[in-house]
Amino acid sequence: MRAVLCRSFAPLDQLTVEELPDLHPGPGQVLVAVEAAGANFVDALLVQGLYQLKPALPFTPGMEVAGTVAALGDGVDGVAVGDRVLGTTFVGGFASQVLLPAANAVPIPAGLSAGQAAGLVQSYATMLFALTRRTSIAAGEWVAVLGAGGGIGLATVDLAKALGARVVVCASTPDKLAAAEAAGADATIAYDDPDHPDLDLKAAIREATGGGADVLVDPVGGAKADAALRALGWMGRYIVVGFAAGDIPRIPLNQVLLNNRTVVGIDWGAWTFRDPAGNAALLAELLDLVTAGKLHPVEPLAYPLEQAPQALADLQGRNVAGKLVLVP
Repeated sequence: MRAVLCRSFAPLDQLTVEELPDLHPGPGQVLVAVEAAGANFVDALLVQGLYQLKPALPFTPGMEVAGTVAALGDGVDGVAVGDRVLGTTFVGGFASQVLLPAANAVPIPAGLSAGQAAGLVQSYATMLFALTRRTSIAAGEWVAVLGAGGGIGLATVDLAKALGARVVVCASTPDKLAAAEAAGADATIAYDDPDHPDLDLKAAIREATGGGADVLVDPVGGAKADAALRALGWMGRYIVVGFAAGDIPRIPLNQVLLNNRTVVGIDWGAWTFRDPAGNAALLAELLDLVTAGKLHPVEPLAYPLEQAPQALADLQGRNVAGKLVLVP
């Protein structure tokens, strides 16, 4: 098998692709021949030692995969060799083979490519958790999204529209805004538009939403957080998903008190460990929405496995519109 290896917590260009012994499933496991592995911002943090959890070295990064079941361990039923499945794993996905607990190998909904399936779970499960378990949105409410051209942003647009909301997206480049608009966004704001260098983000969101957003989804953090918080209306909910900008913002708590706003932290991954049954129900709900045609995950940008360092650098540099997968 071929796999990306992280031998030390170091810059991304220190990752290597190596030939390793083939894997063999143990009791309760399935061996999946990987066709695509979702690459995410957190993978870039993990291999540099910048994430709150640090796997034992050496390790293969990669948290979500899609492929075909190649072999079964003892005691496995409900899954057959040849089945197309997707699955999640903390590490191990950036490889031509991966071992999954049988319960984590979920049939790929009809009509999805391996790339769509591999890029589905982390972004969509995070936002389904955010919008249905940590808060809720009513039909007709306005959802504003920062960093809307990335995986979390596009998943937010798709899910919010499926839940009946209206969506205004904010992003830095025309291609990212176009991707979000294609996903169903009702309005767009270019916050790094060179033709409008003095854009007032708070005023732009308030104008687009007719007075203030009901929900603001922020996977970016950094300098725009203050204006985004102030763009919320009465009883608005500020959803903190991550800090892709690299800076954790300091927010004025008086702006939370004013208009009875709420700040909601989202760590879907941590919740899955605390409530595996709840997560299983969440994933079943997500796949039902996809199967019913209510969600439309985009076809991701594909990089060969050998380009894993470049792929993660592009993610960390916010140079990618949409999702990204590695193909062994």
